[in-house]
Amino acid sequence: MATVEDIYCEAFEGLVVQLQITAQDREFLNRAANAFTALPSTVFGDAEGGIVRWLTEKETIDGRPGAIVQLWVTGTGKRSHAKFYDQLGRRIRQGILVVPTTAVFDYFPKDVDTKFNMMSNVGHCGDGYEWIVEEYNRKLINVPIMMGYDFLIEEELSYAKGVMGGNLWLFCDSVDSSVKVGREAVKIITEIDDVCTTFDICSAGSKPETNFPEIGPSTNHPYCPTLRNKLRSEEFKVPKGVESIPEIVFNALNIDIVKETMLKVIQGIIDMDGLIKISSGNYGGKLGKYKIHLRELELNNKYFY
Repeated sequence: MATVEDIYCEAFEGLVVQLQITAQDREFLNRAANAFTALPSTVFGDAEGGIVRWLTEKETIDGRPGAIVQLWVTGTGKRSHAKFYDQLGRRIRQGILVVPTTAVFDYFPKDVDTKFNMMSNVGHCGDGYEWIVEEYNRKLINVPIMMGYDFLIEEELSYAKGVMGGNLWLFCDSVDSSVKVGREAVKIITEIDDVCTTFDICSAGSKPETNFPEIGPSTNHPYCPTLRNKLRSEEFKVPKGVESIPEIVFNALNIDIVKETMLKVIQGIIDMDGLIKISSGNYGGKLGKYKIHLRELELNNKYFY
């Protein structure tokens, strides 16, 4: 059984939409969902996304294969709202609309007052030939496209504040072990509503300080196992026997879901072979308003050291 470090995870606020994407078959659906959520780039002032869950035909609004996805930006001020609207439109236009037979529906689990009207940044892809239809008890923008199966998007998409940057560090005895443990952690997350992983298994945990600021956050070198013989002993922080440290990063609609995710993942992987220690990343309280102490997650005290 692995141990759990008595440490806290540092998370922060952002803005989020949660959508349901559908398509006529899984091939088109996979392309659209992955294109919409690809390339986490909030460190460059853009957006990041993740897939919450895949849906069967019986679970979707229009009876076709579907997926629940989220898109996020950091911050909650006016500039963040404007940036979010821009990034959301770009990702829908170039990631989903161009994939044949797709449709986009609002899928926020509760009614919120803040909504984006999608006509000006997606609907007008119809160049003035778009129109409003009422189907599935929703108002949808019908965008005519050359494929002959027009693109549909709900006229208004809900967005609200959420919590970004929940994370767990998995200290493993080999790369093979870290892949198995990491994949199990991601699988557990896909079974929880309203939370997404933005990197799946992340191989490159970062740090805020860097020698090359022009490229953004750089490798967290004290935790790179391959630098064992290149760093001073007081700087190197990889425990003996650890050869791989994947990071699992997740965003959720509220702090309670982040805590639930951390708890269920730890409980689900704690006994896996090759896992030595579970920890979490923080930046000394400088990154965000939330500090989630692992000891406060209702875990058994025997896990801690």
